[in-house]
Amino acid sequence: MSKKADKHPRARIDLAEIFSYIAVDKLSAAERFVEAAEDAFTKLADMPGMGPEWGSKKPSLRGVRFWPIRGFSNYLIFYKRTKDGIEVLRVIHGARDIERVFDE
Repeated sequence: MSKKADKHPRARIDLAEIFSYIAVDKLSAAERFVEAAEDAFTKLADMPGMGPEWGSKKPSLRGVRFWPIRGFSNYLIFYKRTKDGIEVLRVIHGARDIERVFDE
């Protein structure tokens, strides 16, 4: 049985915003982005140790790991292990100030 990849509400918003941003130029690329993200969530849920620890100094973010989305490697999935798989916390473009984004 596959493990679960739960999405935090903020991660759902991230996905919708990124989809909309990419779709302005190319709808098919935006659809591929969502497929690639969902595929990564499934793989990370089954093997949550794949992504390296992010290493935030904030105690609330200890143990958060990250993983690039295949084909869209500038976008990073930030997640925590759970007993049933993972919780996707955010999906963020790697050029952004990640610490600041988590403070929003």
